[in-house]
Amino acid sequence: MKHQIRTEIIINASSERVFNIITDLDKFEEWNPFIIKSQGTVKKGNRIKNTMKNGDKLFVFKPRLVDVQENRSFEWLGSLFIKGLFDGHHYFHIEKITDHQVKFVQGENFNGILASFILKKIRDTTRNNFIALNQALKIRAEH
Repeated sequence: MKHQIRTEIIINASSERVFNIITDLDKFEEWNPFIIKSQGTVKKGNRIKNTMKNGDKLFVFKPRLVDVQENRSFEWLGSLFIKGLFDGHHYFHIEKITDHQVKFVQGENFNGILASFILKKIRDTTRNNFIALNQALKIRAEH
């Protein structure tokens, strides 16, 4: 069974600017309220290390980058403990509207044995965190 959370926001900036911000992992600490720290090199196949703030708790996870398309998308796949238990395919998509405006889509597809159970507990908080990231990205990209 598959579950998903999907959010979007219009950003008045170029796709290049938005992509550069969302893939500059070393600067997440400066602006990102959800993934408060990230380390690694953005290249398909690489693992990165993310520190995520969900409510009052911090979680560290090391997803593998499964897709990176310059100025268009950035995606990773992560698992809780072992693959198949609770897996998340997270994506950031940038859809060009004009040279200076994009639709930024952030979401995650969840699956695994514990997906229904865990999502019942974290869905609202996680969705709110996606929205907070989107809004912070918009502010950073537009200024």
